[in-house]
Amino acid sequence: MINLSVDRQNAWRFRAPSVIPGFGITFGYTLLYLSLIVLFPLATLLWRSSELGFGGLYAVASEPRVAAALRTTFSLSFAAAFIDLIFGLIVAWVLTRYEFPGRRLFDAFVDLPFALPTAVAGISLAALYAPNGWFGAYLAEIGVKVAFTRLGILVALIFIGLPFVVRTVQPIIAELEIELEEASATLGAWRLQTILFVLLPPLVPALLTGFALAFARAIGEYGSVIFIAGNIAYISEIAPLLIVVKLEQYDFAGATAIASIMLAISFIALLVINLIQAWSRKRFGHV
Repeated sequence: MINLSVDRQNAWRFRAPSVIPGFGITFGYTLLYLSLIVLFPLATLLWRSSELGFGGLYAVASEPRVAAALRTTFSLSFAAAFIDLIFGLIVAWVLTRYEFPGRRLFDAFVDLPFALPTAVAGISLAALYAPNGWFGAYLAEIGVKVAFTRLGILVALIFIGLPFVVRTVQPIIAELEIELEEASATLGAWRLQTILFVLLPPLVPALLTGFALAFARAIGEYGSVIFIAGNIAYISEIAPLLIVVKLEQYDFAGATAIASIMLAISFIALLVINLIQAWSRKRFGHV
């Protein structure tokens, strides 16, 4: 046994070099790339905000206008991600499990928010849901106003977040065996029981991943929101817009403080989601 392990070690040492660079080079490049693109900018932001101290950050966060903008941003981002979670699952299921005319075209439409500039998306949504728009005119007749309200922000965030859920869940649905549904029906399970106990458990990790991506995307969204939000302070003003306002007023400390607060809240929220996702992977396993 000892000689065999020694031979294996020697064989590993004299193995032919791989086409892909080794661990040392790739790991070093990964650290360099993450440091230049992610860590250094975040460290600079934290360093600038540390000059204010916790008291200064609390003073900025407790300002009524800032607090209202943060509540609007995070509450609507969470609501939009949750709605995307439900309808994204339905869209992914239909596009994966059913054949119908134009399926490839509809599948391509899902990626449209990825390619469409956010400003163009915001202008299009504002034109559609304005009181004289195609959709807004009919909604106005029943007393529903979308454009230039918090509801308009929700619509924009749903629009830009839906592809994250669909593209995350779609490959997992494609791997689910139809025989599982047939076996469940053969054993006398209802359709709801089959959905809850056979189909959903393998999809939970992917659903949480799509939810986290949609939530993170919605928090930092700016271009598609400002055209449909109305940007009314205390009502429909989002935190990213307030950061821009602070910068235009040369209040760099205030802008940095708001950005740091958003970073901290986003990190905590995503950490909790990732912990739940890790638990779900251990609980339900991989497909």
